[in-house]
Amino acid sequence: MASLMRLLIGVPIAAVITFLLFTLMQILIFDDEAPLEEASEELRITISDVAEDIQVRQRDLTLDDVQQAEPPPPPPQIPRQAADAPTEDMQTTMGQIPDFDAPNLTGAQVSFDVSDRDAQPLVRIEPQYPPRAAERGVSGNCLMEFDVTPDGQPTNIRVVNCSSSLFESTSIRAVERWRYEPRIEGGNAVWRRGVRTTLDYRMEG
Repeated sequence: MASLMRLLIGVPIAAVITFLLFTLMQILIFDDEAPLEEASEELRITISDVAEDIQVRQRDLTLDDVQQAEPPPPPPQIPRQAADAPTEDMQTTMGQIPDFDAPNLTGAQVSFDVSDRDAQPLVRIEPQYPPRAAERGVSGNCLMEFDVTPDGQPTNIRVVNCSSSLFESTSIRAVERWRYEPRIEGGNAVWRRGVRTTLDYRMEG
């Protein structure tokens, strides 16, 4: 019963509301008094075919301006330090002639072949005085031992005894440049083992 009453009351109310909405829509659509004109601004763009002259400021350089320019300062000079050269005179002596075997003229070892001979030195270049030894005023000597090949070249060079290690490398380099006549036995060149020689290094004032 209650739902029937709500239906009887709601239908007329809904009809009235619908009619009012329809009337409002008609008024809004056909209202002639509403302003339609809107203000607008005109946008104008002007394109010119003639390029404007751009004035560039140029500085006129003269020869006087170039001559008055100051050159950059020179780089600082770095002093060079040099080792003081020794004032004493240096002298390197070759030492004694290498020891060679003396011929044995007794018993069955006697040989009448005149072509047999021991190794003989041909070229002996003096070693250079080591600069470090000269700066320190060091003198001394080196006992060297080496073999001579059948071609006359020193090999297996070794230092037997040296008074200072400063003389070892120069002594070895000097012996490497020496040349010998090889040892001859029976008309053939053979090895000569254990040749010894002493190189003396001394400074004279």
